Amino acid sequence: MQFIDTHSHLYLPEFDNDRDEVINRAIREGIVKICLPNIDTRSVKPMMDLVNKYPDFCFPMMGLHPTSVRKNYRYELKKVQEHLLKENFIAIGEIGIDLYWDNTYKAEQTKAFREQISLAIDNHLPVVIHIRESFNEVFEILDEFKPDFPKGIFHSFSGNLDQANRAIAMGFKLGIGGIVTFKNSGLDKVVRNIDPKHIVLETDSPYLAPVPKRGKRNESSYLVYTAQKIAELHNITIEKIAEITTQNAIKIFKLNKNIVS
Repeated sequence: MQFIDTHSHLYLPEFDNDRDEVINRAIREGIVKICLPNIDTRSVKPMMDLVNKYPDFCFPMMGLHPTSVRKNYRYELKKVQEHLLKENFIAIGEIGIDLYWDNTYKAEQTKAFREQISLAIDNHLPVVIHIRESFNEVFEILDEFKPDFPKGIFHSFSGNLDQANRAIAMGFKLGIGGIVTFKNSGLDKVVRNIDPKHIVLETDSPYLAPVPKRGKRNESSYLVYTAQKIAELHNITIEKIAEITTQNAIKIFKLNKNIVS
């Protein structure tokens, strides 16, 4: 089996003591590529250092995370644009709107999201969208860009079936991670009704570890637990889920199709 972790923050300090071991464990579990979303200017160097160390395994995105949007967001967006001119990235991400903790900078988040969608269109890149308590706002902004909005992924999808179908109808894939294994999340009922051709796998490590690792630091090797859960929900083999979701990720990010584990 070959898997792609489409969303991991492997460059964060939580992995500083054993990052190489984490990568080796992932490889042993069949993970062949890990996609790294950026957060803000502070995360670019550690992310790119990791990419340069593992150029055929780790692949970077460039973007400004919504929870890093503050009054200085235009400075941050300027840096995003500068990096896009200097390096190759597989996507604009992660971007979006997060109103879960605080809506103080809702207006700035909205402007930053809109501008980064434009960046994705201009650079012919997909987007990886962070949505938390903000489905209405995200859909409204995406609708502004019809029919030109870029395709991509609704990262860490945790919405209802109507929201899932609306995202799919717009051409997006759903990023499914550990939440689908949580007993009371309700996401299992949604995923059961979504064809795997619309799904990609992700960990969002070090966050949201799946059952039976819930509460621990998440890592890419745990992706197999999420894959197994989705396979059970669809009554198909985990090998089939690996095949489908890996091809989905390759297509979205235009990754090398000649994957060798």
